[in-house]
Amino acid sequence: MSLPPHRVVYSPIIDRPKITWPNDARVAFWVAPNVEHYEYLPDYDGQRNPWPRMPHPDVREYSYRDYGNRAGFWRMTEVLDAYGIKCCVSLNLAVLEHYPEIGAAMVQRDWDFMSHGIYNTRYLNTYTEEQERAFYQDCIATLKRHTGKQLKGMLGPAISGTERTPDLMAEAGLIYHTDWMHDDQPVPIKVQSGTLISVPYSVELNDSPTFRQHYEGDYFELMCKAQFDQLYKEGASSGRVMCIALHPFAIGQPHRIKYLDRILNYVMSHDGVWQTTADEIATYYIANYYDQAVAQAAQLNSQS
Repeated sequence: MSLPPHRVVYSPIIDRPKITWPNDARVAFWVAPNVEHYEYLPDYDGQRNPWPRMPHPDVREYSYRDYGNRAGFWRMTEVLDAYGIKCCVSLNLAVLEHYPEIGAAMVQRDWDFMSHGIYNTRYLNTYTEEQERAFYQDCIATLKRHTGKQLKGMLGPAISGTERTPDLMAEAGLIYHTDWMHDDQPVPIKVQSGTLISVPYSVELNDSPTFRQHYEGDYFELMCKAQFDQLYKEGASSGRVMCIALHPFAIGQPHRIKYLDRILNYVMSHDGVWQTTADEIATYYIANYYDQAVAQAAQLNSQS
């Protein structure tokens, strides 16, 4: 089966059937901590250098990210706990083996998990089809072994992938991809077999790129509140998704953590918020709206 060049049919959000979230919520709100492990001496795949400074080791950048697992994760978790937030972790699966205390803390909280690769210094771009197939089986088995949970989705390691990635994800039984940051609602992704959707993630409400551009915690707070206000308004007519992407080495810094507290306090003070996970959003959407969306996409394709 050959696929068209575009895996997602263009569908204006104003013309779609209404989405109704559980309990008539306006916004499906999910928090995605990126809990990661970076290798001290990563291999170079010939395309993408994991560290910006050569030669390796890049102690400065490695240790900056290591701060997240040593200190930032625990500070971030304390704030998330204060608001009862159930997260969907964008997880480098090696974290479960390198940092068992972090794994135990996440399992204790019954968080959900999507793959973020094995390490954040190993990318999919150069993988053969066989290597990528094996990668998904490794992710599935590792998560099951350490958490008892079935892997349902992925944010590519460092948001990397191949042209085959959606097909191989669906073939392996995954049901959602968060690399496609192109909408405020889930939408179907065309694959050769199985079912795959995109669940809205965010490169905008994402602490790491925001802070790298020299904006600070107060600006991040303003962004998140403004995003919520607009989606909450629009969600009165059809449900929206809001994701906040966090990195413990960034938001978990002592001078920034108060801004996460303010963001969560604001969002969770509103009625009509479904605080959820990407796993739950994907499962609910596929059960209730996927077939309708596929039918509408087919109609749009026939008209183009």
